[in-house]
Amino acid sequence: MFIDILKTARVYHWVKNLVLFAALIFAQKYTDPDSVLLAAKGFVAFCLAASAIYFINDITDCRQDQLHPSKKNRPIASGQLSFSSAWIIALILLALGFLLSLSLGAYFLGFFTMYVLLNFGYNIGLKKIVIIDVMVLAVGFVIRAAAGAIAISVPISSWLLVCTILLALFLGFAKRRHELVVLGDNAISHRQSLAHYSPYFLDQMMSVVTASTVVAYTFYTLSPEIKSKLGTDNMVLTVPFVLYGIFRYLYLVHQKEKGGNPTKLLITDIPLLICVGLWIVAVLIILQAK
Repeated sequence: MFIDILKTARVYHWVKNLVLFAALIFAQKYTDPDSVLLAAKGFVAFCLAASAIYFINDITDCRQDQLHPSKKNRPIASGQLSFSSAWIIALILLALGFLLSLSLGAYFLGFFTMYVLLNFGYNIGLKKIVIIDVMVLAVGFVIRAAAGAIAISVPISSWLLVCTILLALFLGFAKRRHELVVLGDNAISHRQSLAHYSPYFLDQMMSVVTASTVVAYTFYTLSPEIKSKLGTDNMVLTVPFVLYGIFRYLYLVHQKEKGGNPTKLLITDIPLLICVGLWIVAVLIILQAK
């Protein structure tokens, strides 16, 4: 049963919550133990919430998951984990997340609550609405990025929020494209919103957000405001890593028919993993060498 709980909790998806540490890095507080501890507490709180939401999602999507070639093997869909046990675990995880969030202050608790309610809304019906389904997921990343800033009491960067939502939209539309192509005739029975998508339409959406992401990040690195705030004008040197990362992901989506699970792809595709690692190292070196 413990293995089934871990599978349903999707622990590897906790990597998405690393966006909470973005403010810690760009506010240059990663050498402050207190700030690191606060950011870590926020990270754990969102990880608990995310896992709780996955339990609830698997309960509500049980019938649809049973029609999916891989999701049908999930513990709840396959009957290995009962609904009652899943509900109990979900409520415990949510309660722990709320308690941890409360210790970080009312504003953080507010964003945490907003994240939970947004995901409940997604599970109840927003996931059935074309385009809105992907935008809701992207807003979830923005909430996490903002919560990371609130946890360490630094101003929320508008640049960080813009880049976050654009990148999240790119990954979301790529995921929908993968589902549409892989599931074929069964796509609609798995996800209702897929009835309104087509590979061509999704390719157009991905093109828009891809270009927007690159332009927004480049403008961010060249912004006088950011140069003044970070004390360096060398952030533009990190643009090639962003370009390669996006191009690599597009290659995996179009040539390898991957992209259905962005998180797993990020931690299993070696070139992509190296690119992200080099971007982080480059950012830290630039901030330290100013």
